[in-house]
Amino acid sequence: MNAALFPDLVVNGETVPHAAIAAEVQNHEAPKGKPGIAWRKAANAVAVRTLLLQEARRRGLESDPAEVGPGRFETDEEALIRGLLDEAVDVERPTEDALRTEWERDPARFRSPPLWEVSHILCACDPRDEAQREAARARAAALTVKAQENPRAFGQLAREYSDCGSKGSGGALGQLGPGDTVPEFEAALRGLDDGEITPEPVLSRHGWHVIRMDAVAQGAVLPYETVRPRIAEAMEKAAWTRAARDFVDRLVAAADIAGADLRAPV
Repeated sequence: MNAALFPDLVVNGETVPHAAIAAEVQNHEAPKGKPGIAWRKAANAVAVRTLLLQEARRRGLESDPAEVGPGRFETDEEALIRGLLDEAVDVERPTEDALRTEWERDPARFRSPPLWEVSHILCACDPRDEAQREAARARAAALTVKAQENPRAFGQLAREYSDCGSKGSGGALGQLGPGDTVPEFEAALRGLDDGEITPEPVLSRHGWHVIRMDAVAQGAVLPYETVRPRIAEAMEKAAWTRAARDFVDRLVAAADIAGADLRAPV
């Protein structure tokens, strides 16, 4: 991407180096062949970051990097922005009435984790190897057809053709809950009813799966007292996000910016 084709980004008289925008471009998607869209998104993001840093320095804030992981600390800029938002954005905790109203809006949203009793047939492959992947997919597709035609034969198909150690038990994996298996497999489980077999093979890091839901127990609706902390946290986060957006919008409205358009969606 030729940065010289794009205008300078100037925020309240401060010219931002093109290199800073170029470094940000990697964090923004754009249609193939349209790099200008990614550049504009990056310019907008850098403009907001520059505004926040200017405001932090105007307030005389000092950088105090926090540890964000084992041996990993914020950059000075990240620490300044966090400090600014901590000082400028303040939201009230939701009232008890607001929390209960949110729960009563749809209590069924708050359930204990489901339990799935599952069997599968694995056609193992390395998904990164195209030839292996396609060969295993063809095997799994043929097994899917056989299983759909005669669901009672699923266990026998698993014993004969599965590449998983569960083949000895007819493909039975026992009871699973959220987090017990890889994300792709779990996503498929969430769409199956009792006795249902996946209509298409499911690809995971282990290969292609033909999955049968032997039984499913949906989690029970949790009482208000149990989910109250979760609702409070979610409402506080949402309120903080709105307040932070309003704060940034006020900075933008008062700023003199060239080379970015923070009012236009990109």
